[in-house]
Amino acid sequence: MTARIGVVTFPGSLDDRDTQRAIKLAGAEPVALWHKDKDLKQVDAVVLPGGFSYGDYLRAGAISRFSPVMATVIEQAKSGMPVLGICNGFQILTEAHLLPGGMLGNDHLHFICRDQKLKVENADTAWTVDYESGQEIHIPLKNMDGRYVADERTLDMLEAEGRVVFRYVVGGEFADGFGNPNGSLRDIAGITNEAGNVVGLMPHPEHAVEPLVGSGRTDGLPFFTSILKKLVNA
Repeated sequence: MTARIGVVTFPGSLDDRDTQRAIKLAGAEPVALWHKDKDLKQVDAVVLPGGFSYGDYLRAGAISRFSPVMATVIEQAKSGMPVLGICNGFQILTEAHLLPGGMLGNDHLHFICRDQKLKVENADTAWTVDYESGQEIHIPLKNMDGRYVADERTLDMLEAEGRVVFRYVVGGEFADGFGNPNGSLRDIAGITNEAGNVVGLMPHPEHAVEPLVGSGRTDGLPFFTSILKKLVNA
């Protein structure tokens, strides 16, 4: 039976179709979900894609978090359903309190778009089992409000519990895709919840799934093969 992975479209979503294609390339069935519908159409997992959802003028993800679909996503996530939030989706997950902390504007106050080098810190989540801990990958990054922040107690908790999933690789030249691109505390690029079924990250793995597109790398495809493996073995 083919796994069904829902992709939620919010007003202003830009990468929902790219995410659907990545899911299809990985071997699953992408299912389009609309933000005003509470019905998840019996999907096995959900992706909140990147973009600029309505309400970002208030705070990124702050209004989207109250879309009807999110009530069901929150309920199902707390029951163990895998959920991935990419860029704006990461922002929505923090606003929905499925992940701790929050997202603020980049410390340099500019939109950034480039290939970004990441280090895999946790390869045991539902979305990262096809990576290896310590592996370095290149994933496209594009954001204006990508600075991850949290209080010191929360940051210490994430570190102690192994819940930092990805970290920006620091070192080398900024133009070469190295270093912290937005001022995120402790170079955090992605985190997970305690159960490991909810993951949020700022870079865009759906833009690195085909060798002929973008950077020519496929470092993002394991996100989507990982969830298939997780669902098959569940």
